[in-house]
Amino acid sequence: MSTGYQIADKAGLYFLTFQVVDWVDIFTRKVYRDIVIDSFDYCRKHKGLQIWAYVVMSNHVHCILSAKNGNLPDVVRDFKRHTASKILYEIKKPVESRKDWMLKRFEFAAMSHIRNSKYQFWTHENHAIELVSHWFTCQKMAYIHENPVKSGLVEKAEDWMYSSQRNYSGLESLLEIDLMDL
Repeated sequence: MSTGYQIADKAGLYFLTFQVVDWVDIFTRKVYRDIVIDSFDYCRKHKGLQIWAYVVMSNHVHCILSAKNGNLPDVVRDFKRHTASKILYEIKKPVESRKDWMLKRFEFAAMSHIRNSKYQFWTHENHAIELVSHWFTCQKMAYIHENPVKSGLVEKAEDWMYSSQRNYSGLESLLEIDLMDL
């Protein structure tokens, strides 16, 4: 098992990436993006998660997180487990035209890891990078917020609804976050 990109300091501040297996573009649909936002909100209100920055893209989520209780790995595990369960439930509904294809991808991914059940939605890696300097934190936050611009989804970062750039720009946002003093 790899020891790189692990959350070593459970009370630290981390840049994380949650990637959907096989880069499946699930978050092109609002219903799935909203599950991520609702789950972030729940973890913030009930599990002590501190959300400093985030962006939901078509097949991954970038974020800067910490935990008030010094239990970031536990909160991340619970977040990923819950979102995977909720999203898989939604996929199985008749309205999802890509249902068969996506479930087969997630089922195939699950076969390669003994700790999976029938489906694997998220990759096991979080690509955790501890943010130990102000400069590095600002660099990662800019990377997060510029992701939708570089992907050609919007012209200005604050126009992407599923990003904390809206919070930092003083605009209406989907999720309350912990604003960082930049």
